[in-house]
Amino acid sequence: MSNEAKRILIVSDAWRPQVNGVVRTLEMVTGALKADGLEVEVIGPDRFRSMPAPSYPEIRLALFPKARLTKMIDDYAPDAVHIATEGPLGWAARGICKKRGWPFTTSFHTKFPEYMQARTGIPAAWSWAVLRRFHEAGVGTFVATKSLAEEMTLRGFTKLIPWSRGVDLKRFNPEKRDPWEGLERPIFLYAGRVAIEKNIEAFLALDLPGTKVVVGEGPARQGLMEKFPKAHYTGYRDNGKLAASYAGADVFVFPSRTDTFGLVLLEALAAGTPVAAYPVTGPKDVIGDQGVGALDEDLRAACLRALTMDRAHCRRYAEGWSWEECARRFRTALVKLR
Repeated sequence: MSNEAKRILIVSDAWRPQVNGVVRTLEMVTGALKADGLEVEVIGPDRFRSMPAPSYPEIRLALFPKARLTKMIDDYAPDAVHIATEGPLGWAARGICKKRGWPFTTSFHTKFPEYMQARTGIPAAWSWAVLRRFHEAGVGTFVATKSLAEEMTLRGFTKLIPWSRGVDLKRFNPEKRDPWEGLERPIFLYAGRVAIEKNIEAFLALDLPGTKVVVGEGPARQGLMEKFPKAHYTGYRDNGKLAASYAGADVFVFPSRTDTFGLVLLEALAAGTPVAAYPVTGPKDVIGDQGVGALDEDLRAACLRALTMDRAHCRRYAEGWSWEECARRFRTALVKLR
């Protein structure tokens, strides 16, 4: 595939002011590409009339975007198109590209079928069929990990391209630590969206010493606060406070079974904090057997084992994950329109 594209268009249903792993990935990659002298435009739902996603009011979905999106694409005149998500904007961009005979790439960020099944009971197989139809229309689908690629291959995806992730090593570091004053040690931390698919209840139900801390906002927060009142809930944190939260924790707990990568894993490691997680896609690929965390179907056992990990080794390991390399791989996998 060509790496000659100079004017790149990314269409994504996940974009500012949303705060999630997809947005962070696109922000860091576009920044690195621009630093290399490329022109990059991201079209997100913030430019369209939109409605809140069901049960996710902070996520906006573009309403009937095709006509306006067509004009924006024509005005920008890209020489490569990447469709990052499978929402209204993603489907509209896919239709425009197919009608014009333009090659395009896609990326797979979220195990949407499992989310849908957890929230609505819709069989995951139905959603996987829809996603396969969406992505197979392109010339390649970027996937973050080897285990995810293996799973998607078994589900009939045939055009998978490895595309890992990075971490901002300046922002996330061991130096500035939240002392978590008044909380009993050890501190077991979860940070991210507080939603049912993140499986946070499995973490909060564990019998652990010290204090469980939840950093983040989301539709499940109120229910969790009522069910697990002994945990400490901070709400959303940023402007250095999130990084300090990671660095001040003793173990970062990642209870999700459905994430495709988990940028928060690298952020915690960059802050010198070992990880406890289930042995599933994401943790298997990021943590593995590198001595920077513990993976176990018994999440309590993983948490206690992670307490023994070398924090300096966690930081050194994170230093091997670069956003610059992530952006380079993205650029090389794009396909020029002409």
